[in-house]
Amino acid sequence: MNLRNLPARAASSFVIVVGIAGVVAVLISVLSISTGLTHTLANTGRAERAIILYTGAQSEVESNLSRDAVLTLMDLPGIKRDGEGKPVASADAMASMWLPKSATGALGSVTFRGVSGNPFAVRPEIKILQGRIFQPGVRELMVGKTAQANFQGLKLGSRVKSTDSEWLVVGVFESNGDAHESELIADADTVLSAYHRTTFNSVTVWLESPAAFDTLKASVTTNPTLSMDVQREAAYYEQQSKRFGTFLAVVANVIGIVMAIGAIFGALNTMYSAVSARAVEIATLRAIGFGSAGVVMSVLVEALTLAIFGALCGAALAWFFFNGNTVSTISGAGGFSQVAFHLHIGFNLIAVGVAWACVVGLVGGLFPAIRAARLPVAAALRAL
Repeated sequence: MNLRNLPARAASSFVIVVGIAGVVAVLISVLSISTGLTHTLANTGRAERAIILYTGAQSEVESNLSRDAVLTLMDLPGIKRDGEGKPVASADAMASMWLPKSATGALGSVTFRGVSGNPFAVRPEIKILQGRIFQPGVRELMVGKTAQANFQGLKLGSRVKSTDSEWLVVGVFESNGDAHESELIADADTVLSAYHRTTFNSVTVWLESPAAFDTLKASVTTNPTLSMDVQREAAYYEQQSKRFGTFLAVVANVIGIVMAIGAIFGALNTMYSAVSARAVEIATLRAIGFGSAGVVMSVLVEALTLAIFGALCGAALAWFFFNGNTVSTISGAGGFSQVAFHLHIGFNLIAVGVAWACVVGLVGGLFPAIRAARLPVAAALRAL
């Protein structure tokens, strides 16, 4: 009976639906940024790879490794060798370029990664879409397809200016949607020369097997000439995403709590009004034998129904406006330059939104429900 009479209270019910829809839409939208970044960085790590940084460095951009240290590292056990006996590894030099964004024209930082050794054996997920691989010793670079979509001047054959040098775009690649698709890649020695540097930032190696990680780590830590930390690549990128992702999750929940408080007050006012309007109806139900528990449940069910409907409306709005959009981190956030990633609003985020809505609905409907159960039957019936 309570649900059947909802159309008669459409205007007041609309207040609850709109308030909760706003809470859920904002909450899901912000959380999708965190989950999108986490998913992108998780795709970058593989169990067969390890990444080596300078001791104490939290990210590649904070690390510096000398050429002698890198050469010593390449001879250690645990690293896979190719048919010629060379280590399947890449010593990388990290730099950045400031380029105009495609959407706004404002300058943004894009990661410029110099790779060495056998970089495409280390990262077999990199596939050429257009053009060719850069030549060592020549100022040529390859562009990730996500970077190409988000920055101007990165088409095949374009020339990109950086500091006092100019680079020719000779290839476009994809990389299974991971963080490297937001990067530019060139020969490491050429990058170091162009930026007047002598040290690498990191070394990525392909292990003989996932179990060989312990062998490599023990060899590094027991070598007094090496000041390096060895991490599984998947663990490294999980750590990178966790710092930024946790920050976004906290922001989303703080915003959600503030908005939820407002939605709760709106629900309280609406449900109190609904109980007052239904005073005679509730008293009649009590008079013919319905108990207080039944009345409480009827009011709570109404509040929950409106809350869930509002949550679904909010989730639909978030999905329509944000799902599939490409966004990027701010330069330097999380210890890396801009990383572009796709927003994905799936069932897990919708479930979070519905759970928040149910809490708002329960809190907003509880006190009006208790008031409804305590309405004096005789006084309400005399008002007929």
